[in-house]
Amino acid sequence: MDKIMPTNEEYIYDGRVVISQTDLKGIITFANKKFCEVSGYTIEELLGSAHNILRHPDIPKATFQQMWESISQGQTWNGIVKNLRKNGQYYWMDTEIIPIYNHNQEISGYISARRPASRKNIAENEALYKKMITKEKGN
Repeated sequence: MDKIMPTNEEYIYDGRVVISQTDLKGIITFANKKFCEVSGYTIEELLGSAHNILRHPDIPKATFQQMWESISQGQTWNGIVKNLRKNGQYYWMDTEIIPIYNHNQEISGYISARRPASRKNIAENEALYKKMITKEKGN
């Protein structure tokens, strides 16, 4: 029986979750090895940088506004996000962000776990995001 070779995306992710952690302002305080591999940035480049270093211009501002509203109120946020690699290529992630609480039960940061988005979710969200960006631009 022939072995089926993984696609580029499957090879890059290798079944592992991409994890990062930020402070309250979205500054990266932790990134796992898989995050570095997928994004193309070194850990040194990521730590201390704003998480929006990965933001692709195809994602509407309203998406991130809704995300910040949710997580800053202690809610979990789930969404499909298109990110930029350091080399300018992009990748889609199924993302979940949850608040981190300190010993006083105050939000002290956020942790995000991501996996590759399905083709169906990418297609649905890409079409929605195009409409939202057109609306944001007033066209």
